[in-house]
Amino acid sequence: MKILCTGVTARAIAESAVHSGYAVIALDAFADLDLEALCECYALQRYFKLPFSAHALYRASQKLQFEAVAYTSNLENYPAIVRRFASQYLLLGNTPETLAGVRDWRRLSGVLTQAGFRMPDTIYHASGRRPEAGRKWLRKPLRGGGGHKIAFYQADRLPGRGFMLQEYIPGLACSASFVSNGKEAVVIGLSEQLLGQPEFGAGGFIYCGNLVPLPDSISAARVQSILEQARRIATLVTREFGLAGVNGFDFILADDQVCLTEVNPRYSASMELIERAYELPIFGLHVQAVTKGILPDFDLAEGGRLTQGRYYGKTILYGEQNAQAPDTRRWLAQDIRDIPHPGEPLLQGKPVCTLLAEAFSRDECFTRLVDKAQKIKGEIYG
Repeated sequence: MKILCTGVTARAIAESAVHSGYAVIALDAFADLDLEALCECYALQRYFKLPFSAHALYRASQKLQFEAVAYTSNLENYPAIVRRFASQYLLLGNTPETLAGVRDWRRLSGVLTQAGFRMPDTIYHASGRRPEAGRKWLRKPLRGGGGHKIAFYQADRLPGRGFMLQEYIPGLACSASFVSNGKEAVVIGLSEQLLGQPEFGAGGFIYCGNLVPLPDSISAARVQSILEQARRIATLVTREFGLAGVNGFDFILADDQVCLTEVNPRYSASMELIERAYELPIFGLHVQAVTKGILPDFDLAEGGRLTQGRYYGKTILYGEQNAQAPDTRRWLAQDIRDIPHPGEPLLQGKPVCTLLAEAFSRDECFTRLVDKAQKIKGEIYG
């Protein structure tokens, strides 16, 4: 069985699938150098002369040969496209109905609020409600991802069609990853999120990486409490929406409370770090959960995993200015991923590559990522 891995960038999920022993074909916006070395792959613009969109992914896929499909970001926002895939192929992921439900913020926040979890106050376009003075609000797209188009809201007016206002809750940005079978869930990782870090060319609330596990400044007892909250949330949303396979949710850790901000019902960015840290075959777990309802025999609280003495980090390096990729073939041996082809245009504000690092503390791991970023920027910009 050949599996199509598709989304904005398919490298990470395809890499996990290949390592899990599956035959893979990848279709995304980039078909980067390392993805080409990994499996058969295609980029929308380069091979099909199509600008990126969910519909373009489906349209281009019709020229390829495969039997099953596994999707990643941003197809969770397009259940109609997922439905078209599901009508022709074995769908290795959440159904269109599940996507529509769990990505409906009104419904999701209602479920969690009723269960007693803290949720950010939200104002919708058609509600007529005005944001209260003296409170900070974020203007967020209803169908967003990666922190794009999120900004602090200043004006006293409604959010606008396609957007909502969400209460800004200060705290540590984190994410949880879990495996579901529609009834139960197993949390397989907790990570710190890196957002808007200028060291990596990011600003605002733009996602630019993760660190696994949670920071060593958080005590073991506090981390255990965070894990228990994450487990309850993962089980709740799994049962309510019928989640299957690997999923994730983003949250703000505020006063030791897990405050969910988004569910990502598909393979998520932090999972390649979890695969490294705990030696889990993530894609294999995904397929087993979707096709057979089998969950991993894995306890994140055991073996010192929550507070282990090794950290795993990744960051997306964004372009500081328009440039051209150098001879990137040597990057293949440097624990760098999503590598552009030599001579490829690199655009300001757009992803250049993904950097990976390991260390014995959170701060050392972050520093190694920064040092790598500086080295790569020196090669690009001189």
